[in-house]
Amino acid sequence: MFTGIIQAVGRVADIHRHGGDATLRFEANGLDLQQVQPGDSIAVNGVCLTAIDPDQSGFSADLSAETLGRSTLGNLAVNDRVNLELALTPSSRLGGHLVSGHVDGIGTVLERRPEARSVRFRIEAPASLARYIAEKGSICVDGVSLTVNAVQGAAFELNIVPHTLQATTLAALQVGHTVNLEVDQIARYLERLLQGEAAARPGTTITHAFLAEHGYLKN
Repeated sequence: MFTGIIQAVGRVADIHRHGGDATLRFEANGLDLQQVQPGDSIAVNGVCLTAIDPDQSGFSADLSAETLGRSTLGNLAVNDRVNLELALTPSSRLGGHLVSGHVDGIGTVLERRPEARSVRFRIEAPASLARYIAEKGSICVDGVSLTVNAVQGAAFELNIVPHTLQATTLAALQVGHTVNLEVDQIARYLERLLQGEAAARPGTTITHAFLAEHGYLKN
């Protein structure tokens, strides 16, 4: 598990393709890797990867064809910058929201515009994810925990403050760029619970419409 609070911005140092999968080496300057052991989890642009050959300069990770195809990591090139976060420990501060590192889909940047010292982005999510994105709810974009400012259809807006622009790769996003998206797990659990409750109690008043009206789900 992760929090969506980026701990360092790393760099792709090397890429080795093996047929349909790949091994990537990441430089991780600024990330404390002293306690990282082979097999530990590290989130790279929001994707949970298993670290191999970790040392003080960085780590490697094997990426399956599934991971390459279902996330933006398949588009990475040497020297590309990436957001990095170590997995939660029992003593970690939960400053963002709970993030699994399992990408739900890929979004596309539709608009970028300055807003005072911040930057406002409009991103289109896959239609299948739109129901889980709610105004003032949480979403993880390229590993960064963010608050949704507005929602229209499958598109949503984010306001990125100066600190986040400086501490992550989001400042480099331009119209047409793609990003990894992970929706808030609470929305998924609510839907699953609702389906079970509706099956058990056909007359229940807790419905999709009720949850959407109270800000828990989007119609």
